[in-house]
Amino acid sequence: MGDSFGARLQKCRLAAGMTMGELARRTNYSKGHISKIENGHKPPNPMLARLCDEVLRTGGELVRSLRTAPAPPAPAPSPDDEVLVMAFDETGELRYRQLPRRVVLAGAGAILGDALVRGSRSAADEHTVVTLRVMFDQLRSLGTMMSPVVVLGQAMAQLTTVRSLAADGEEPVRAELLLLASRIAEYTGWMSQEAGDESAALRWTDQAVRYATAGRDPHLASFALVRRAELAMYRQDAIATVALARQAQTSAAAGPRILGQAARCEAQGHALAGDRAAYERAMERAGTLLAAPADGPTPVLGSASVTDQVPLAHGWSLYDLGRPAEAAAVLDDHVPRIPPAARRARARFGTRRALAHAQQGDVDQACAVAREVLTDAAQVDSATVRIDLRQLARTLARWHTHPDVRTLHPHLMALLHMP
Repeated sequence: MGDSFGARLQKCRLAAGMTMGELARRTNYSKGHISKIENGHKPPNPMLARLCDEVLRTGGELVRSLRTAPAPPAPAPSPDDEVLVMAFDETGELRYRQLPRRVVLAGAGAILGDALVRGSRSAADEHTVVTLRVMFDQLRSLGTMMSPVVVLGQAMAQLTTVRSLAADGEEPVRAELLLLASRIAEYTGWMSQEAGDESAALRWTDQAVRYATAGRDPHLASFALVRRAELAMYRQDAIATVALARQAQTSAAAGPRILGQAARCEAQGHALAGDRAAYERAMERAGTLLAAPADGPTPVLGSASVTDQVPLAHGWSLYDLGRPAEAAAVLDDHVPRIPPAARRARARFGTRRALAHAQQGDVDQACAVAREVLTDAAQVDSATVRIDLRQLARTLARWHTHPDVRTLHPHLMALLHMP
């Protein structure tokens, strides 16, 4: 076996004085599965490595030794699937239209939105800016409870409107419009990420930084690094997650909210790497920063539907650290507190909650929580949530003869194969 993962696992198990059967019992894998891993007949997975690190007290050695390829991207929806979007027509009226998904993601909203701003128009003033901000806030609210493809076209249309008005505007209104354009572009990047298009997410994030720079905003460049760190985290790339999150914390001008989100993301990267001590230090820093009062007007960046991010991120990370029982306890306490309208957050953390229960072998509770999640997950149609839903399906498959698993399985599969 040489220096294979299986050989390291066997060495660590024997050093801990633990039998294969005991390790299997404490990780909720079968003894046969552990045997195949140790003998190189079956490839390991990151979750098993984390659980074994925790049970055997190896300080993350097994996670570090596991050289896995990045998680495969979620299957992309068919580009020819039609989706419903709301956009401006040639008269400036908002209409619903059926458009191919490829057109929506490529920028149809921006094209259709041009109808509102073509031709002669009055110069924008402060009242215009306030109205446009309200429109954007309403769109963000819609995005907490709907599929990203529903809001993407509208976000692009709003962005076209705002940047066109900024092009003809005079200071200080022009700078305010550019800052609003940067927020809309950043949000469009986030929704692109949720739609499963990472390259579009990166392009929109870069565009947001350019608008922010033109509007003399010191915040967004740091937040763009946080967004990139989150993308790396969903790819299970712990090293890139930590590096990008640390880079985001080098600018004091970013303010406590962005610095706190960067520290939180760094902590989650350390959890992925199995480094508990570094995780705890970063999460403590995140808690302090996110609890600090805002120093002057702070832009609303990132999710605003969850006011206290730290406990939920803590529960999420305990699972990544191979401590599913503790993760389940934390998430059981905090997920029910997420507002009902925040469906995206409920789906995201509710799925992780079900996964934590499943991983510790509490199949009945895992299925009960999963049933609560299905409606929200179907409504928001999130590519990032589906990453954990696939893991949940694989984990529950160990108990495929369990009555609750057999009842849940077709509904879970239908959700994972939504067009």
